[in-house]
This record gives sequence, structure tokens and C-alpha cells, in this order.
Amino acid sequence: MPNVEHANFPRAGFFRRCGAIIYDLLLAVAVYMIAGAIGFGVFTALISSGVINMGSTELVSDLLNETPLYKGIYQFWIALCVGLFYIAFWSYGGQTLGMRAWRLKVQHPNGQSLSFITASARLIWSLLGIGNLWILINGDKLALQDMMTRSEIVVLSKEANQMRNWHGV
Repeated sequence: MPNVEHANFPRAGFFRRCGAIIYDLLLAVAVYMIAGAIGFGVFTALISSGVINMGSTELVSDLLNETPLYKGIYQFWIALCVGLFYIAFWSYGGQTLGMRAWRLKVQHPNGQSLSFITASARLIWSLLGIGNLWILINGDKLALQDMMTRSEIVVLSKEANQMRNWHGV
């Protein structure tokens, strides 16, 4: 049986990537909500323990929204959690759950998985998904984030996609 894991697979086009993005956005919203709940819980615990003073506000949410420092930290926390969702999946196996459903995998052209640093750079260069529009301009099916991180998204065969597991093997 040939080794389908290291076979050359075709690069993914724009619409297949969009399908995976839609799936992953649903998961990212769930990560956003969980991170928000955890962040709000920690903020509430800091107020309850007296570390943060409520001042003249009556509601915890008002204090969080009206204080630029607290609001900035809270928003950074949520963005960090959502970003780590993508980075972890890309660097640990090359597939998010949406990519797995659409049989996509992010990798270097030689088939090697992305490092944590490369996946982080890929997230930044993706420009919240807008970097995928570059595929419509050039003919080699590379998005902006693909070119900037020397990576690609390939379409796996059904057999190769079934062989993948969550340990990156």
C-alpha cells in the first residue's frame, strides 16, 4: 500500500477554504464564548476578593466596559484564546475541525507540519481571513498567509484524511 501520508496533494482553492472557514467560525464563536465566560468569572472573582474596587459602578459588566484598561485586558484575553485555537490545531496535526471536514491540511510544501511560531505568523498574515482573497488574484492557489509563511493548504484524499489522527501523525 503506498504511503498516502506523504503523497503530493493538490492545493485547495478559494471556495473549499471558505467552506472550512465557515465551519471553523462556528467553533471560534464557541471558543470566544468560553473565553469570555472565564475572563468575566476571573474579573468577578477579583472584585469579590477586593483586588479590584467597584468604585461608583453597580454592575460588574459596567466596570469592565467603562474602564479602558480592564476592557483592553479582557478583549486581549479573548483574542488570545481564539488565536491559540487556530495556532494549536495548525501546528499540532495541520487541521482544524473545519479543515478536517473539508479534507484540508496546512503544511509546508515538503509535507512538514508548521511550527508554533510559523502557525502564529500564519494567523497574523491571514488578516482575519482576508488574506485568502489573494487566491482569486494569482493562479497558484496560494493565499497571502501561505506565501508569507512558506506554507500551503492541500486537499487530502479521503484515505489520507481518514488516516490522520489528533496527534499529528
